[in-house]
Parts: sequence; structure tokens; C-alpha cells
Amino acid sequence: MNRNAIDLNLLVVFDAVAQERSLTRAGQRLGMSQPAVSHALARLRATLKDDLFIRTPEGMLPTARAERMAGPTRDALRDLRQTLESAEFDAARSSRRFTIAANTYATHVVIPALARRLTTHAPSVVLEVLPIGRHGLDRLDSGGIELALDALTEGGDRFKCSGLLDDLYVVMLARDNPASTEPALSIERFAALPHLAVNADCDDMRFIDEALADRGLARVVFATVPINALIMMLVGSGALAVLPRRVAADIAAVLPLVMRPLPFASPPVGLSMIWHRRFDNDPAQRWLRGTLRAVINGNN
Repeated sequence: MNRNAIDLNLLVVFDAVAQERSLTRAGQRLGMSQPAVSHALARLRATLKDDLFIRTPEGMLPTARAERMAGPTRDALRDLRQTLESAEFDAARSSRRFTIAANTYATHVVIPALARRLTTHAPSVVLEVLPIGRHGLDRLDSGGIELALDALTEGGDRFKCSGLLDDLYVVMLARDNPASTEPALSIERFAALPHLAVNADCDDMRFIDEALADRGLARVVFATVPINALIMMLVGSGALAVLPRRVAADIAAVLPLVMRPLPFASPPVGLSMIWHRRFDNDPAQRWLRGTLRAVINGNN
């Protein structure tokens, strides 16, 4: 094989297919049509004399050779991109794609404001937001994501971590719920009302049951649902939900729902930015982290 004959663009396509396991999604990532991705992959297959990816019901699965190639190829492309980038990042002219993994809290509190800011200050920058999942930090290692928004406070040797904001939990009720007009929501009333719970990756709500148990009380959670479903289920109902204050405030601004303090102490809700140490001084990533801080601080 003549290694000099390999088109670098084919390796870019290979890396996208290796990450997405789909020709269509790889094309969307690269701004290419599915047939164009297929053609590029066919050229690389012919050059390397290997199928590289096999179509299965679970997606495009890599061959043994493709698995061996994936990590080194991704690292080489990342190093090349950093080498070719200028020492400064011009957000207003850049068409760079930023891939962020965010927990449910960050998706509701941070991402909408970030997207609005990018529309104004970096109109050609592309933002891709993925759920954090169980392996979010592993994807920082592999280069699948560039930044994670989660509750981690210590990154260890591999990652850097910086606190972004702190929050507290509050009670959310329908505006026409009789409990919403009471001067203060007692813990007995709180326990007696039906509860809706959020099926989220970032909320550990055991503190509610522990606080109630200390007073010999217990709650009844009649449904655990994603937050979007919970919001609509609360409207016009006699139930309550416990949500982070920033999330609840945004919801109450547009729907007939109100916030009330918890009848016991709330643990803190923290959100951090997490990135791989090798990108600490990358101009584009430093711009992204600074932009996130500006969004949180309310700067234009």
C-alpha cells in the first residue's frame, strides 16, 4: 500500500463513522451527504484492502483493523487541527463544531442561554449537545466530546474541573393548587401531597425521604418521568415536584406554575465544567469556557 496515496479527508470521514457508527450521522457531523460519506469510505476500503465497517442492525460495526485505527487516527487528526489553528480563536468567523456532554440540569439551565449567545457572537459555530450518560468522561479521553457539564468537582490527573454555578432545590406547584397560596408549606402538607419525580441523571433526591423520615413522615411518588413530561403533568394538578431553583424559575416564567421553599434544608446543586488537561490552553476551548462563564454571569 502506498501510504502517500491516502487522502487525509478519507481519514476524517473514517473518524466520523467510527464515532457515530452511522453513515447518515457521520455525514451530518461533517456536513456531507450520505452518498458522499459512502463513496469516501469505499475509497478508503479500497486503499486499505479492508471492509473497515460492517453494516448490522446495531449500526456500522468496526472490523478489527478499524478498531486498531480508531484511537490513533482520532489523536492524529486532533493534533493536526491544533497545529494548524492560529494562536487566537476568532469566534465571529469560525465554523468550528463544539461537542458538549451535559447533564439534565445543564441542558435546561445553561445550554439555551449558550446557544442564544452563539447565535449573536459566533453565528457560524456549531454546537452539538449530547446527554452525559455513564461514560461522559471516557468520551473526553477519546475526543468524542470536548467539554462536559456535570457535578464533578475533582478531575484528578486526567481532567480539569471548574465550578460553574451553585443552586438549591425548591418546591414547584400549579398556580391553582390550593397549597400554592398557603403562607408557608409545612412539612406535613409537603408529605401529604402527591409527588412527581424527575427521571434525571444529575439528581439524587434521597435527601427528601431522609428529611421526611426524621419526622416520621413519608411521601407518595405516583410517577417518575422526564422533566418535560413532568412540567406538563404539574400544570392544573394537585401534585408537587422538587426541582433546582434555576430550572423552576425558568419554567415559572412561561407556565402557570409557582415556586415555594422546601420545608427543610436543601442540599446544594453544583455544576462544573470538565475538560481534558491536554486542551487546557487550546484557544477555542478557552473561548468556549469563557463564554459559558459569561452566560452564567449574565454578561452580553
